Amino acid sequence: MNKEISVSHNNQESTCDSQIKYSINSGFTDKSPITLTKNAIKKIKELIDKKEGAAIGIRIIVAQKGCFGFKYSIEYAYDIKVLDVQIEIKYQDKNLIILIDPKAMMFIKGTEVDHIEDKISSGFVFKNPNEKGRCGCGESFYV
Repeated sequence: MNKEISVSHNNQESTCDSQIKYSINSGFTDKSPITLTKNAIKKIKELIDKKEGAAIGIRIIVAQKGCFGFKYSIEYAYDIKVLDVQIEIKYQDKNLIILIDPKAMMFIKGTEVDHIEDKISSGFVFKNPNEKGRCGCGESFYV
């Protein structure tokens, strides 16, 4: 089954010159499983624009790693797998594709993805309502 619906990010109407279309090939729900902030969308576009080669977007994965059980991972996506959850964002002149590994869905549903930069570091931040705790360094979590 393939569903497509329009969604907004950050639980508000789009304010960052983007249109978000959510499509899913596996029938989880009619709602986008994650939200993306304006900063996250901008950074994803920047990363894809810089990447040489055939990357079509990014893939979000939750893997069993770290001292607390699970770790978020973002990598370049080169193809769409059969059960991938697909979020397509029309941002400026580009269609951005964010794929979510279907095994990650039960761990990240409802998560807000942000990108934060300061003088010391930069990176994607996952605000996950399903998390029960994190390790001391913040790299891994449990649900």
